Amino acid sequence: MVNLVEAQKPLLHGLMKLAGIRPHSIEIEPGTIMNFWVPSETIIQKTKKNKKSTTTTPLSNNQCAISPESTTKPDPNKPVVVLIHGFAGEGIVTWQFQIGALTKKYSVYVPDLLFFGGSVTDSSDRSPGFQAECLGKGLMKLGVENCVVVGFSYGGMVAFKMAEMFPDLVEALVVSGSILAMTDSISTTTLNGLGFSSSSELLLPTSVKGLKALLKVAAYKKLWFPDRLHRDFLEVMFTNRKERGELLEGLVVSNKDTTIPNFPQRIHLLWGENDQIFNLELAQNMKHQLGEKTTFHGIDKAGHLVHLERPCVYNKCLKQFLTSLHAEKGQK
Repeated sequence: MVNLVEAQKPLLHGLMKLAGIRPHSIEIEPGTIMNFWVPSETIIQKTKKNKKSTTTTPLSNNQCAISPESTTKPDPNKPVVVLIHGFAGEGIVTWQFQIGALTKKYSVYVPDLLFFGGSVTDSSDRSPGFQAECLGKGLMKLGVENCVVVGFSYGGMVAFKMAEMFPDLVEALVVSGSILAMTDSISTTTLNGLGFSSSSELLLPTSVKGLKALLKVAAYKKLWFPDRLHRDFLEVMFTNRKERGELLEGLVVSNKDTTIPNFPQRIHLLWGENDQIFNLELAQNMKHQLGEKTTFHGIDKAGHLVHLERPCVYNKCLKQFLTSLHAEKGQK
């Protein structure tokens, strides 16, 4: 029987290419490969200008491996925006409603974090810091010199780490439904409040019932899909279960080991006001901890999946922040 979610992938990939981005895989270091969806024009420019020096190797799913020596350059007239996905879906699935809204004015890069969407590593490091390190190195290999990073949920934690590790690369952050770090106290309180015994039970469901429970707490409105679609989604989107379980284990840190970095970047918290996983109180506390460079905007009638539930409002708010950010930059 045809997997309905898998069958929709060519359509989604086609829509992404129409929006102006294409998939490429980058070797970050030996044994570590990350998949990025990158602006099509950067690939074309590189191919035309450096046909003799560029070496590419065909991969599956219409991907193309760029050699470590490649130095593609984003369009200098378009600011770079990097969209980092959460734990329950790869990049273009997570940001499918944002990509087309941004590509006209921005160079949009959509990475797949390690163990998502074909990105893999033989390293044993499962920390958000390692994800951030690989992502930062990958972007620089693609010629990105500075960017605005938008992170959702797990991707938000990676984004915070990336901003801390690469302050010259990351000029600003937009974070939705995430926190600085998953401390043991926040993890316990959040899971108990939601009625789950572990983060794996919540974020790595093994059954239709478990996936429905995840969607119930993640969305503001009740979502209905036939059980077959739930089963197909589980089969396609929840691969690399062992490694993703280890990512969840590597996510939780002790309260004693957490400090609030002094971020030089502007940070915008863009939140679903009905988020049950990371609620408004957590968001407001984080805004206070991060200081005066941090702003907050809540979107009503939206839960944790705010960018999927209310994409038009989310996109408007995101573009307003990006416009104001680059207006300020132009005045300096």
